[in-house]
Parts: sequence; structure tokens; C-alpha cells
Amino acid sequence: MGKLRAFYIELENQQGVFFPGQIINGRLVIELDAEMKMREISLTFKGLAHVYWYYTQQNSSGHYQTSTYSASEKYFEHSQPLFGEGMGMSDDNRLPPGQHAYPFSFQLPPNLPSTFEGEVGYVRYTIKGTIYKPWKFDYTTKRPFTVNALLDLNTQPNSACWTRNQQSKFLCCLCCKSGPITGMLKLDRVGYVPGEAITFNAEIQNMTSSVCGVHVKLYMTTVFHATTKSKTTTSEIARVVHQDIQPGETETWSGDSLVIPPLPPSFLVGCKIIDINYFFELIVEPPWPATSLCVPLLIIIGTTPLRTVVQQYQAQYGISTPQQPALPAPGPAPSAPPVEGASLMSDLPTPSYSEWLFGKTNIREEEDSEHTTGEMDYTPAYTYYDWSKLSQIQ
Repeated sequence: MGKLRAFYIELENQQGVFFPGQIINGRLVIELDAEMKMREISLTFKGLAHVYWYYTQQNSSGHYQTSTYSASEKYFEHSQPLFGEGMGMSDDNRLPPGQHAYPFSFQLPPNLPSTFEGEVGYVRYTIKGTIYKPWKFDYTTKRPFTVNALLDLNTQPNSACWTRNQQSKFLCCLCCKSGPITGMLKLDRVGYVPGEAITFNAEIQNMTSSVCGVHVKLYMTTVFHATTKSKTTTSEIARVVHQDIQPGETETWSGDSLVIPPLPPSFLVGCKIIDINYFFELIVEPPWPATSLCVPLLIIIGTTPLRTVVQQYQAQYGISTPQQPALPAPGPAPSAPPVEGASLMSDLPTPSYSEWLFGKTNIREEEDSEHTTGEMDYTPAYTYYDWSKLSQIQ
């Protein structure tokens, strides 16, 4: 890199996880081997959503035509000069060799949607540092961060209500020779937070002449909205497999559970071009070529748990006296927004903020050049409750 030995953004909150409205504190660090001429050093804070995909189809003349669909939302874009012209200096400045650290502070706007990296779209938040050099290429460094929007399950209708679904089907071409497959799935509530276990009850009746496989799975559906078209993708999150159901048998599946990993909250509130929903589904699989019987239930994944659930855990661990605030902000607490209802749920374990299971996404964008450095492969981190830690609150 020549004169530039190091160029990076360091956050006071090393996890890089924030709430809407929270203040981001950090510093831009530059290390030089020799003096460098420059016009200005600045930071750009940006939050946006973007969806994009291509669709190829055959037209009436037999030719294949590819269409592009896209849409964008900008939540904020703010530039902050740190040195040089933007600070009232000239446009010809020199930075001596050594390490230089420029502190910064930026308050996120309220009502931002959660960070999300999807198959054909994203909600993304970044800080970009730039050294503007006269008559030469600019140096840039990029630091993504995660925004976790709050979704209080206590404000969501039906979150505490039980839910049930039952479906039946006949196997293809066998409707006159055998009975149907019937599946029933029941949950004691609709609302959960990551770290909780979904405990379920299921009943499967196999009145066919075939052995059927059975499993339940948690999956996410994402709808990306472009200007004239929408696209839906489905991603499996986790599954639990049950033993096969023999012909003529009825099986009851009771008391099993599936723990919810770190995930963005349902709906992606605040974003108009991406929708997220979660489903818990019972699947009965007859032999090929018959299609599976699917029994889905819509669930809500939030960031603040139901009060009734917290009370159940408190009773389990013998806790009755408030000891600590619920859902503290990741990182330094003074700049965190208040959490509605926190005084009623003050015995929660401190949630961690863990990377989600779909792994890293390359966040290099068209505006990034070959000289852009920083964290280009990024994994968002989301709220996760370790309920076993309630036993440590005394």
C-alpha cells in the first residue's frame, strides 16, 4: 500500500450491534510509513435497502429475453469530515508519518429496519472512511454494522395464543385403493424469541399402504418487492426428524422441541421492499412420486419475549426480585433507547448477539473500487437468549 500501512475503522462497541436511535462511537485509524498529501479525510454513514434479480423467459418468437428487477430505499446517508478541506483547511494538506486516530460519533435515526442479508436483496448499514488524494486514486475502508430493531411480542396480537392446523391428502392414483394421510400440528403459542425452544405436538395418521417419513422444520420466507414484480425465497433454518410411520398406523409426537437460533425479527418492520415471515411445519413424505403433505403454522419471532413466558422461567428458577434491566443495548448502555415494559421483565438473562447461521455475505458494491479495504465479508448478529443463565440471577 506504499505510504499507507494501515487504514481501518474501530468501533467502541466491538460487537458492532446497535439499536435504532443509538449513538455509534468509534475512531478512524490511519498509519503511514511516510508523509502523505491529501485533500481531505472523511466518513460516510449509510443505511439502505436494495433488491435485485434477473429473470429469463422465452418470448413469442422463441428468443430468450432477460429482464432486470430492482428497488431501493435509503434510510440515511451522512458525511462527516475528520481532517482537511471539510474542516476549514486548504485543499492541499500533508499528514506526517505515524499513527493518526480520528474519533467520531453518529446517532442512528429511529425506526430503522433490522439488518438483513438475503438471496436477492438486503438491508445494510456501513461506515466508509475515505482519504481523498489530489490527482490520484482515493483510499477507502469499509466497516459494516448490525442494526437490531426491537419487536416486542407483547404488542403483537395473538402472540400468546395457541395455534393449530390439520391437513389431509390422498396419494396420487391411489385414492380408490387406500385412505388418506392426515397430519395435525399444534403449538401452545405463536410468539418466540431466539434462544427459546418451540415445543410442539403432532399427530400423523397413515391410512395408505406405504411407509411415510416424517419431520418438522422451521423455515423463513422472504418476499422481495421490485417496482413491478415480487420474488419469494424460502430458507430452511432447522428440522427435527421423527421415525417413519408404517401403513395403517397413527403416531403421536409430543414434547419434542426445536431451539430457535439467532435470526432477524419477523416482518422486517420499517422496510417496504422486503418482508420476512417464519413458519413451523409438519411434513409427511410418502414414497416418490407422490407429493408430501405439508401442515404449516405461522409463528412470530421477536426480540422482547412474552411476559407470561418470562414469568414461567422466573418460577422455574425461583426468581421473584428484579435484579437487572431487560434487553440491555449491545455495547455501551448510556446511549441505548429505553425498552418498553423493561421494568416488568427485569429478570431476563442478558442476551448475546450471535452471528446467524447463513454465514458471511460479500458486501462489495459497485461504488467500491479495487482500493477499498475493510470488512468485505460480513455476517449480521442478532439477539439470542440463553435461558439457562436465569439460574445465575440471584
